[in-house]
Amino acid sequence: NPSLDYLHDPFLMKDMNIAVERISTAIKKNERILVYGDYDVDGTTAVALMYSFLKDQYSNVEYYIPDRYKEGYGVSFAGLDFAYQNNCKVVITLDCGIKAVEKVKYARSKGLDVIICDHHYPGDEIPKAIAVLDPKQPFCNYPYKELSGCGVGFKLIQAYSRVHGIPFSSIYHYLDLVAVSIASDIVPITGENRVLAYFGLKQLNESPRTGLKELIRESEVTKAITIEDVVFKIGPRINAAGRMATGSKAVDLLVSNDPKLAVGISKEISNFNIERRSIDRLITTEAMRMISEDQRTVNSRTTVLYNPLWKKGVIGIVASRLIETYYRPTVILTESNGFATGSARSVQGYDLYQAIEACSDLLESFGGHMYAAGLTLKKENINPFMQRFEQYVNSTITEEQLVPRVFIDTELSFSEINEEFFKTMNQFQPFGPENMSPVFVSRNVFDTGSGRMVGSSREHLKLDLCQESTGQKSFSAIA
Repeated sequence: NPSLDYLHDPFLMKDMNIAVERISTAIKKNERILVYGDYDVDGTTAVALMYSFLKDQYSNVEYYIPDRYKEGYGVSFAGLDFAYQNNCKVVITLDCGIKAVEKVKYARSKGLDVIICDHHYPGDEIPKAIAVLDPKQPFCNYPYKELSGCGVGFKLIQAYSRVHGIPFSSIYHYLDLVAVSIASDIVPITGENRVLAYFGLKQLNESPRTGLKELIRESEVTKAITIEDVVFKIGPRINAAGRMATGSKAVDLLVSNDPKLAVGISKEISNFNIERRSIDRLITTEAMRMISEDQRTVNSRTTVLYNPLWKKGVIGIVASRLIETYYRPTVILTESNGFATGSARSVQGYDLYQAIEACSDLLESFGGHMYAAGLTLKKENINPFMQRFEQYVNSTITEEQLVPRVFIDTELSFSEINEEFFKTMNQFQPFGPENMSPVFVSRNVFDTGSGRMVGSSREHLKLDLCQESTGQKSFSAIA
């Protein structure tokens, strides 16, 4: 029974009071504020949330999303130059910045005050920003460490609202964006995230903002929206903007109150998504061929592939697809701005971030978490990286971690599946990392004889199943 009363006091987060004070001063002095965020779902929802909230209080604010291809991940010099040239005094970074030590130094030299809102692990040095909000940084006593980037942004507007007497009911409607970020960024749906996701889904189903409403319509979700719908239908569309064109298109959609404009952008983003799907299928096929033709990869514990022509925006998806076939830590690299840059994905239970960190002397930059990371290196370091990464993973991964598993929670008899059962199951929602949808096994199950081929190429099998011990109770199924 999640309750908003379970949300933690935002002022338990290190530097929160400094961040609120600096934003308050900026508004009082009419200083220009730049809201800066990453181009993925977490970054664009966080920027949409912060920008929309500030815009409600104040007009002297704008947003900036870096170009994935020209600027790469995180805070960029080009973005800070944009802030300086546009007379901004405060830059609020969302879903990035915790490793931007040099960039923050550069910002200070330009007279820019940076407030970092991030949820990634910090490096050895914390940037010398005006305020750093990140529950994972040392000496931060915030009780919940797994917020999304958008979640950290929400805590900042919650703190600002409390200081300025803005009731919580006035910021509740931003929870639809927070739920989309939690689902898409694959953060644990436990603790505070569970509360935020639960009420965010409620908002998403009952009264979503204009842009999300259009995306839901484009996604053809007709029933109550679940975390799964966000992960597989809504999130990929938002992501497609940054993968195929520019992430600012996604923010334009998420901050729009104009239904006509939202329809146009949403259609454009959906077309990007169709294009993205065909490109990632093509690259996946090429990558599969590279693996099957290389004898060295047969007994490898890792996959590391490089092709300078692959599209940077889809290589993370390709890495995930390869893991479905070759179940092992995977890094896919392409060329960008003269460097090899890439995405890495892991298998269940294996800490990929630590494996990449063990190769850090060969890298220009890297960041991420246990199951997903990004990295950039010089092209001459690709082969040394391949070897070191393979050695490290080989010595630290267990045989069990290299075998995909289906974890069964318990055995279930058909006679136990009824309304009461579903009601109880639904109380455990929203499902997601660390609170996964339960998986049951039923044995001695038979088709009643009605099995038939279905699907456009008749590739599926439609069944009516019954269980020996439960008489005639049957359930329709698909294989």
